[in-house]
Amino acid sequence: MTSQYAEHPAMFRNNPLGFILAVILVPAAIGILILMFWYLKCKSTKLEINGNEVILEKGLLSKERTELSVSGIRTVKINQSFFNRLFKVGTVSIFTAGDNPEIQAAGMPRPEVFRELVKAAQA
Repeated sequence: MTSQYAEHPAMFRNNPLGFILAVILVPAAIGILILMFWYLKCKSTKLEINGNEVILEKGLLSKERTELSVSGIRTVKINQSFFNRLFKVGTVSIFTAGDNPEIQAAGMPRPEVFRELVKAAQA
């Protein structure tokens, strides 16, 4: 089965004011550094549903990979501010057992689609 959801955190939609500020600072050269760092941070994080697994992969040079079985997921929590809701991004927290999330990914596009795919895979 191919991936139904494989996304990197969004840059502009997750923090539009920070993005605009960084673009304004481009002539001062610090804006370029901020945008490059931010871009690499976003591209080095990926949340994916692949078959019956949820995978969070982080890191550019060294990798941290967390894999969860969809059947073991107890709760998928989505946290969105007003602007996050407007731009359709949010923080996805996945709980299996206990009070701490096993996976937490901020700035993820279409978080409601992610939650629905997990529910569909559990059925």
